[in-house]
Amino acid sequence: MNSAENSIIKGFVLTVIGFFLLFLGFITKAIYENGGQPEFGGLVLIGPIPIVIGSSEGVSYSMLLLGLLIFAIYILLWRINR
Repeated sequence: MNSAENSIIKGFVLTVIGFFLLFLGFITKAIYENGGQPEFGGLVLIGPIPIVIGSSEGVSYSMLLLGLLIFAIYILLWRINR
C-alpha cells in the first residue's frame, strides 16, 4: 500500500468514528435529558481553521476548545510527517 491509499483508509476510519460518536451523543442526550432547554454546538474546520457555532456561551467555549485541540493535533501530525 502506498501513502495515498493509507491516507484514504485513515480518513475513512476517522469519518466512521466521528459519525459513531455523533450518534452516541444523540442517544446519550435523548436518554439522560433532564427536561431543560437543550443546547447545541458545532465545529466546522476549513483547513486547520476552526469556525465555532453554539447556542450558549458555555457550548461555544467547549467547541472552541475542541477546535483548538484538533488544530494542535493537525499541526503536530503535519510536523511529524514532514
